[in-house]
Amino acid sequence: MTESPKDKKIIAEQEEEKPQVGPISKLLTHSGLSHNICEPDNIGVEVIEVPAKSLLQVASTLNKNGFNYLQCQGGYDEGPGERLVCFYHLIEIKDINQDEKPREVRLKVFLDRTGDLTVPSLYKIYKGSDWQERETYDMFGINFEGHPHPKRLLMPEDWKGWPLRKDYIQPDFYEMQDAY
Repeated sequence: MTESPKDKKIIAEQEEEKPQVGPISKLLTHSGLSHNICEPDNIGVEVIEVPAKSLLQVASTLNKNGFNYLQCQGGYDEGPGERLVCFYHLIEIKDINQDEKPREVRLKVFLDRTGDLTVPSLYKIYKGSDWQERETYDMFGINFEGHPHPKRLLMPEDWKGWPLRKDYIQPDFYEMQDAY
C-alpha cells in the first residue's frame, strides 16, 4: 500500500514534532542511563527528563564529562493536581574563546504530587546545591535524600505547608514565636 501525499505530510510533521536527540542524550544512552528527551529550552539548550532513581548516576556521569558547575537548581508546580518538577541547570566551566559557547544541559525530574516526593541530593557532586535544594524543599516539599542539613531555609521551622505550590492555601495569620 502506498502512502498518499497527505499521509506523507502528516508523517513528516510528526517527525518534526519529536524532540531531536542531542549530544548529551547520546552520551547518557551510551552510558546506559535511563532518560527521556524533552523539547529544548527557549535558547536551544538540551532538556532531559531523568527518573528520580537515576538522577545521581546521570549527574555523576555528566560531572565526569565536563559539566562541573550547577548553575541553578529549583522546582516548580505544573498546577493543582499536576506534577511537581525538580530541575537542574548544569554547565561546563572551562577556558573558552570569546566566540565559543559553554556546553549546557537542563535536567528535569517529574514527581507525582500524591506520590513519593524524594529526589537524591546532588550535594556530594555539586556543593552549591546546598541552599538551592533547601529552598526547593521549603517552597515545594520535595525531599532531598542524603542532604547534609535538610531543614527549612526561608520559612519558620514550624510553618505548615509549601508556599509555592499552586494548591497552597495561605493561613489567615501566623503567630510569631518569641525569638529569645
